[in-house]
Amino acid sequence: MRRSPLFVAALAFPLALTVSPAFADDTLKVAIGQMELWTNQVPTLGQRAGIFKKYGIVLENFATQGAGETLQAVISGSADLGFGVGTHGVMRAFARGAPVRIMAASFTGAGDIYWYVRADSPIRKLADATEKHAIAYSTNGATSHNVVLAYAAELGVKAKPTATGGLPATMTQVMSEQIDIGWGAAPFGLDAAAEGKIRIVARGSDVAVLGDRTARVNITSVTVLERRKDAIDRFMKAYRETVGWMYDDPAALKHYAEFSKLPDSVVQQVRGFIPKASMSPDRIVGLDSIVAEAVKNKFLAAPLTPEQIKEMVQIPPR
Repeated sequence: MRRSPLFVAALAFPLALTVSPAFADDTLKVAIGQMELWTNQVPTLGQRAGIFKKYGIVLENFATQGAGETLQAVISGSADLGFGVGTHGVMRAFARGAPVRIMAASFTGAGDIYWYVRADSPIRKLADATEKHAIAYSTNGATSHNVVLAYAAELGVKAKPTATGGLPATMTQVMSEQIDIGWGAAPFGLDAAAEGKIRIVARGSDVAVLGDRTARVNITSVTVLERRKDAIDRFMKAYRETVGWMYDDPAALKHYAEFSKLPDSVVQQVRGFIPKASMSPDRIVGLDSIVAEAVKNKFLAAPLTPEQIKEMVQIPPR
Protein backbone atom coordinates (compact mmCIF):
# COMPACT_ATOMS: atom_id res chain seq x y z
CA MET A 1 0.00 0.00 0.00
CA ARG A 2 1.39 3.37 -0.96
CA ARG A 3 1.84 5.80 1.90
CA SER A 4 1.26 9.52 1.52
CA PRO A 5 4.29 11.82 1.93
CA LEU A 6 2.72 13.35 5.05
CA PHE A 7 2.29 9.91 6.63
CA VAL A 8 5.92 9.01 5.93
CA ALA A 9 7.11 12.35 7.33
CA ALA A 10 5.03 11.84 10.47
CA LEU A 11 6.73 8.48 11.07
CA ALA A 12 10.19 9.84 10.34
CA PHE A 13 9.99 12.86 12.67
CA PRO A 14 9.89 11.01 16.02
CA LEU A 15 12.51 8.58 14.69
CA ALA A 16 14.79 11.50 13.91
CA LEU A 17 14.38 12.80 17.44
CA THR A 18 15.32 9.40 18.78
CA VAL A 19 18.50 8.89 16.79
CA SER A 20 19.81 12.48 16.68
CA PRO A 21 23.08 12.69 18.63
CA ALA A 22 23.12 14.76 21.84
CA PHE A 23 25.19 17.91 21.82
CA ALA A 24 28.68 17.29 23.23
CA ASP A 25 29.98 19.15 26.26
CA ASP A 26 32.24 22.14 25.62
CA THR A 27 35.81 21.57 26.76
CA LEU A 28 37.86 24.51 28.02
CA LYS A 29 41.57 24.37 28.82
CA VAL A 30 42.36 26.33 31.98
CA ALA A 31 45.84 27.50 33.04
CA ILE A 32 45.95 28.10 36.80
CA GLY A 33 48.77 29.94 38.53
CA GLN A 34 49.46 28.42 41.96
CA MET A 35 46.74 25.78 41.53
CA GLU A 36 47.05 24.59 45.13
CA LEU A 37 45.61 27.83 46.54
CA TRP A 38 42.02 27.95 47.79
CA THR A 39 41.41 31.15 45.80
CA ASN A 40 42.33 29.34 42.57
CA GLN A 41 40.32 26.20 43.29
CA VAL A 42 37.05 27.17 41.58
CA PRO A 43 37.80 25.18 38.38
CA THR A 44 39.13 22.09 40.15
CA LEU A 45 36.61 21.88 42.98
CA GLY A 46 33.67 22.91 40.79
CA GLN A 47 34.51 20.20 38.28
CA ARG A 48 34.95 17.62 41.03
CA ALA A 49 31.53 18.52 42.43
CA GLY A 50 29.89 18.19 39.00
CA ILE A 51 28.84 21.84 38.85
CA PHE A 52 30.54 22.65 35.54
CA LYS A 53 29.24 19.42 34.03
CA LYS A 54 25.72 20.55 34.89
CA TYR A 55 26.24 23.51 32.56
CA GLY A 56 27.75 21.40 29.79
CA ILE A 57 31.34 22.40 30.52
CA VAL A 58 34.32 20.07 30.87
CA LEU A 59 37.57 21.60 32.13
CA GLU A 60 41.12 20.54 31.37
CA ASN A 61 42.96 22.22 34.25
CA PHE A 62 46.74 22.52 34.39
CA ALA A 63 49.10 24.35 36.72
CA THR A 64 51.57 27.14 35.94
CA GLN A 65 54.25 28.81 38.03
CA GLY A 66 52.47 32.15 38.11
CA ALA A 67 51.08 35.13 36.24
CA GLY A 68 53.65 35.38 33.47
CA GLU A 69 53.36 31.73 32.48
CA THR A 70 49.57 31.84 32.67
CA LEU A 71 49.43 34.92 30.45
CA GLN A 72 51.65 33.27 27.86
CA ALA A 73 49.49 30.15 27.83
CA VAL A 74 46.41 32.23 26.98
CA ILE A 75 48.20 34.45 24.46
CA SER A 76 49.67 31.43 22.65
CA GLY A 77 46.36 29.60 22.59
CA SER A 78 47.53 26.63 24.66
CA ALA A 79 44.92 27.65 27.24
CA ASP A 80 41.42 29.03 26.70
CA LEU A 81 41.29 30.62 30.14
CA GLY A 82 43.89 31.83 32.64
CA PHE A 83 43.29 31.99 36.39
CA GLY A 84 44.76 34.10 39.17
CA VAL A 85 46.73 36.57 37.04
CA GLY A 86 47.92 39.83 38.62
CA THR A 87 45.77 42.71 37.39
CA HIS A 88 48.80 44.91 36.67
CA GLY A 89 50.35 42.22 34.49
CA VAL A 90 47.18 41.84 32.44
CA MET A 91 46.99 45.60 31.92
CA ARG A 92 50.57 45.69 30.71
CA ALA A 93 50.00 42.84 28.27
CA PHE A 94 46.79 44.44 26.99
CA ALA A 95 48.46 47.84 26.55
CA ARG A 96 51.20 46.18 24.50
CA GLY A 97 48.64 44.71 22.14
CA ALA A 98 48.25 41.20 23.54
CA PRO A 99 44.80 39.75 22.65
CA VAL A 100 43.78 39.19 26.28
CA ARG A 101 40.56 40.18 28.02
CA ILE A 102 39.50 40.13 31.66
CA MET A 103 36.47 37.83 32.00
CA ALA A 104 36.16 37.84 35.82
CA ALA A 105 37.65 39.11 39.03
CA SER A 106 39.62 36.36 40.77
CA PHE A 107 40.50 37.88 44.15
CA THR A 108 40.00 41.29 45.71
CA GLY A 109 42.38 42.38 48.44
CA ALA A 110 45.79 41.02 49.41
CA GLY A 111 45.12 39.44 52.79
CA ASP A 112 45.58 35.89 51.54
CA ILE A 113 49.31 36.29 50.87
CA TYR A 114 52.11 36.64 53.39
CA TRP A 115 55.89 36.76 53.72
CA TYR A 116 57.93 34.53 55.99
CA VAL A 117 61.43 33.61 57.12
CA ARG A 118 63.09 30.53 58.54
CA ALA A 119 62.43 30.12 62.23
CA ASP A 120 66.11 30.80 63.00
CA SER A 121 66.29 33.97 60.89
CA PRO A 122 67.35 37.19 62.65
CA ILE A 123 64.66 39.03 60.67
CA ARG A 124 61.69 39.56 63.00
CA LYS A 125 59.85 42.10 60.82
CA LEU A 126 60.29 43.53 57.35
CA ALA A 127 61.92 46.66 58.73
CA ASP A 128 64.84 44.49 59.87
CA ALA A 129 65.70 43.60 56.26
CA THR A 130 68.53 45.48 54.54
CA GLU A 131 69.76 45.84 50.96
CA LYS A 132 71.75 42.63 51.52
CA HIS A 133 68.56 40.60 51.98
CA ALA A 134 66.31 39.24 49.22
CA ILE A 135 62.51 39.25 49.39
CA ALA A 136 60.56 36.88 47.15
CA TYR A 137 57.72 37.29 44.71
CA SER A 138 56.47 34.81 42.11
CA THR A 139 56.71 36.43 38.66
CA ASN A 140 56.65 39.95 37.23
CA GLY A 141 53.17 41.46 37.33
CA ALA A 142 51.85 38.95 39.87
CA THR A 143 50.05 40.02 43.03
CA SER A 144 53.07 39.10 45.12
CA HIS A 145 55.22 41.36 42.94
CA ASN A 146 52.85 44.30 43.39
CA VAL A 147 52.81 43.84 47.16
CA VAL A 148 56.62 43.70 47.34
CA LEU A 149 56.80 46.94 45.34
CA ALA A 150 54.25 48.47 47.72
CA TYR A 151 56.31 47.35 50.72
CA ALA A 152 59.23 49.32 49.30
CA ALA A 153 57.21 52.39 48.30
CA GLU A 154 54.86 52.64 51.27
CA LEU A 155 56.79 51.00 54.13
CA GLY A 156 60.36 51.68 53.09
CA VAL A 157 61.38 48.02 52.95
CA LYS A 158 64.94 47.79 51.61
CA ALA A 159 65.23 44.10 50.72
CA LYS A 160 65.91 43.26 47.07
CA PRO A 161 62.80 41.97 45.19
CA THR A 162 63.60 38.57 43.69
CA ALA A 163 61.44 36.32 41.50
CA THR A 164 61.31 32.79 42.94
CA GLY A 165 58.40 31.15 41.10
CA GLY A 166 55.75 29.04 42.78
CA LEU A 167 55.06 28.28 46.41
CA PRO A 168 56.93 24.98 46.83
CA ALA A 169 59.96 26.30 44.94
CA THR A 170 60.01 29.42 47.13
CA MET A 171 59.79 27.36 50.32
CA THR A 172 62.75 25.26 49.18
CA GLN A 173 64.80 28.39 48.51
CA VAL A 174 64.00 29.83 51.94
CA MET A 175 64.74 26.63 53.84
CA SER A 176 68.03 26.19 51.94
CA GLU A 177 68.94 29.84 52.66
CA GLN A 178 69.03 30.86 49.01
CA ILE A 179 66.43 33.56 49.75
CA ASP A 180 65.89 35.45 53.01
CA ILE A 181 62.17 36.26 52.90
CA GLY A 182 59.78 33.97 51.06
CA TRP A 183 56.27 34.58 49.88
CA GLY A 184 53.30 32.34 50.63
CA ALA A 185 49.54 32.24 50.26
CA ALA A 186 46.98 30.67 52.54
CA PRO A 187 46.63 27.87 53.27
CA PHE A 188 50.01 26.84 51.83
CA GLY A 189 52.70 26.96 54.52
CA LEU A 190 50.36 27.48 57.48
CA ASP A 191 51.22 23.97 58.68
CA ALA A 192 54.93 24.83 58.59
CA ALA A 193 54.21 28.00 60.59
CA ALA A 194 52.18 26.02 63.16
CA GLU A 195 55.06 23.54 63.49
CA GLY A 196 57.56 26.35 64.09
CA LYS A 197 59.57 25.76 60.90
CA ILE A 198 58.89 29.24 59.51
CA ARG A 199 57.80 32.56 60.97
CA ILE A 200 55.38 34.90 59.21
CA VAL A 201 56.70 38.47 59.26
CA ALA A 202 54.20 40.32 57.04
CA ARG A 203 50.92 40.01 55.16
CA GLY A 204 49.64 41.65 52.02
CA SER A 205 47.05 43.45 54.12
CA ASP A 206 49.86 45.37 55.86
CA VAL A 207 49.67 47.77 52.91
CA ALA A 208 46.20 49.18 53.54
CA VAL A 209 45.73 50.66 50.07
CA LEU A 210 45.74 47.17 48.55
CA GLY A 211 42.79 46.00 50.62
CA ASP A 212 40.11 47.44 48.34
CA ARG A 213 41.57 46.54 44.95
CA THR A 214 41.07 43.51 42.76
CA ALA A 215 44.55 42.04 42.89
CA ARG A 216 44.02 39.08 40.56
CA VAL A 217 41.77 38.44 37.59
CA ASN A 218 40.78 35.59 35.27
CA ILE A 219 41.45 36.07 31.58
CA THR A 220 40.67 34.72 28.15
CA SER A 221 41.68 35.59 24.61
CA VAL A 222 39.80 37.67 22.07
CA THR A 223 39.43 34.59 19.86
CA VAL A 224 37.86 32.46 22.59
CA LEU A 225 35.58 35.29 23.71
CA GLU A 226 34.31 35.83 20.16
CA ARG A 227 34.03 32.24 18.97
CA ARG A 228 32.92 30.52 22.17
CA LYS A 229 30.72 33.13 23.85
CA ASP A 230 28.00 30.66 24.82
CA ALA A 231 30.52 28.35 26.49
CA ILE A 232 32.06 31.30 28.39
CA ASP A 233 28.61 32.42 29.57
CA ARG A 234 27.82 28.93 30.86
CA PHE A 235 31.27 28.69 32.43
CA MET A 236 30.59 31.88 34.39
CA LYS A 237 27.24 30.56 35.64
CA ALA A 238 29.03 27.49 36.94
CA TYR A 239 31.81 29.65 38.38
CA ARG A 240 29.41 31.75 40.43
CA GLU A 241 27.59 28.66 41.69
CA THR A 242 30.89 27.02 42.64
CA VAL A 243 32.04 29.97 44.76
CA GLY A 244 28.79 29.78 46.74
CA TRP A 245 29.16 26.02 47.16
CA MET A 246 32.77 26.35 48.36
CA TYR A 247 31.62 28.50 51.29
CA ASP A 248 28.30 26.81 52.06
CA ASP A 249 28.93 23.08 51.78
CA PRO A 250 31.28 21.15 54.14
CA ALA A 251 32.00 18.77 51.24
CA ALA A 252 34.03 21.52 49.56
CA LEU A 253 36.60 21.49 52.37
CA LYS A 254 36.75 17.70 52.21
CA HIS A 255 37.44 17.78 48.48
CA TYR A 256 40.04 20.51 48.98
CA ALA A 257 41.83 18.53 51.70
CA GLU A 258 42.04 15.53 49.39
CA PHE A 259 43.37 17.67 46.53
CA SER A 260 45.86 19.76 48.52
CA LYS A 261 47.07 17.00 50.89
CA LEU A 262 47.05 19.60 53.66
CA PRO A 263 46.17 18.72 57.26
CA ASP A 264 42.54 19.16 58.22
CA SER A 265 43.56 21.71 60.87
CA VAL A 266 44.97 23.92 58.11
CA VAL A 267 42.16 23.39 55.61
CA GLN A 268 39.58 24.39 58.19
CA GLN A 269 41.17 27.87 58.38
CA VAL A 270 40.71 28.88 54.76
CA ARG A 271 37.18 30.25 54.96
CA GLY A 272 38.10 32.49 57.89
CA PHE A 273 41.37 33.56 56.29
CA ILE A 274 39.78 34.28 52.90
CA PRO A 275 36.28 35.89 52.98
CA LYS A 276 33.73 34.79 50.40
CA ALA A 277 33.21 38.37 49.21
CA SER A 278 36.87 38.58 48.17
CA MET A 279 36.23 35.86 45.56
CA SER A 280 33.26 37.54 43.87
CA PRO A 281 33.90 37.42 40.09
CA ASP A 282 31.51 40.14 38.98
CA ARG A 283 33.32 43.43 39.56
CA ILE A 284 36.86 44.75 39.25
CA VAL A 285 37.27 46.91 42.35
CA GLY A 286 39.48 50.02 42.44
CA LEU A 287 40.28 50.23 38.73
CA ASP A 288 41.31 53.88 38.82
CA SER A 289 43.84 53.32 41.59
CA ILE A 290 45.08 50.10 39.96
CA VAL A 291 45.77 51.98 36.71
CA ALA A 292 47.51 54.82 38.58
CA GLU A 293 49.72 52.36 40.46
CA ALA A 294 50.51 50.47 37.25
CA VAL A 295 51.76 53.72 35.71
CA LYS A 296 53.75 54.54 38.85
CA ASN A 297 55.43 51.13 38.85
CA LYS A 298 56.08 51.36 35.08
CA PHE A 299 53.77 48.52 34.12
CA LEU A 300 51.98 51.08 31.94
CA ALA A 301 53.55 53.94 29.98
CA ALA A 302 50.31 55.93 30.26
CA PRO A 303 46.90 55.49 31.90
CA LEU A 304 44.36 53.38 30.04
CA THR A 305 41.48 55.37 28.59
CA PRO A 306 37.85 54.58 29.50
CA GLU A 307 37.46 53.07 26.03
CA GLN A 308 40.46 50.80 26.55
CA ILE A 309 39.18 49.67 29.94
CA LYS A 310 35.78 48.87 28.44
CA GLU A 311 37.51 46.81 25.77
CA MET A 312 39.78 45.05 28.25
CA VAL A 313 37.17 44.17 30.91
CA GLN A 314 34.43 41.96 29.47
CA ILE A 315 32.74 40.13 32.35
CA PRO A 316 29.67 38.19 31.20
CA PRO A 317 26.55 39.55 32.96
CA ARG A 318 24.77 37.47 35.55
